[in-house]
Amino acid sequence: MRDICAAAGAPQGSFTNHFPSKEAFAAEVLNRYFDYLKGLAAQALEDEAFTPRQRLKRYLDIITGKLEHDGWRIGCLIGDLSLEASSHSSRLRKRLDAIFLEWRTPFASCIAAAQSAGEVDSQFNATELAEFLLASWEGAILRMKVERRPAALERFKMIVFETVFKTPGALRVSTRPIPRQSARRGANRGRGRQPLLGKSKRS
Repeated sequence: MRDICAAAGAPQGSFTNHFPSKEAFAAEVLNRYFDYLKGLAAQALEDEAFTPRQRLKRYLDIITGKLEHDGWRIGCLIGDLSLEASSHSSRLRKRLDAIFLEWRTPFASCIAAAQSAGEVDSQFNATELAEFLLASWEGAILRMKVERRPAALERFKMIVFETVFKTPGALRVSTRPIPRQSARRGANRGRGRQPLLGKSKRS
């Protein structure tokens, strides 16, 4: 708190008079950060120059650009606090839960629009897909912080738009390896049957 007050040029007494606790301060920081994220989401998900599925991709690309600007060192405050604070702060845990519920709404609307347009399979509920997208993306960001490179982010984007958010009817090339036994059968197909070793011909 002393470092924050020094950077802001404010007396520490003013801080303690304004915020009744460190939890209250953290909640205010979290609220402002969430307002910033909602602005980024609106920028991407409400842009009608793109199709709904393209808007989902665009949001992830926008966030990737922000993370790159920070050298892949700084992740998402919502994800970080979910790991670090939710286990010992009931106030922050409840606020984070409310944030996730609100955060999924614009994504669910965009996914539902993509489903209606035939861009995304409608097998799953749009809200459930929004929950999956946000939770999995947060996991990819955490991995990015550990590796200090964007591989986890790019891997997630590639896989999620080729599977969960794949356009219905799009051709998907299987990358599953061929079992060795099947490969041998294919290689031997068309060849004549070989005699057993050591078996002599009848006289």
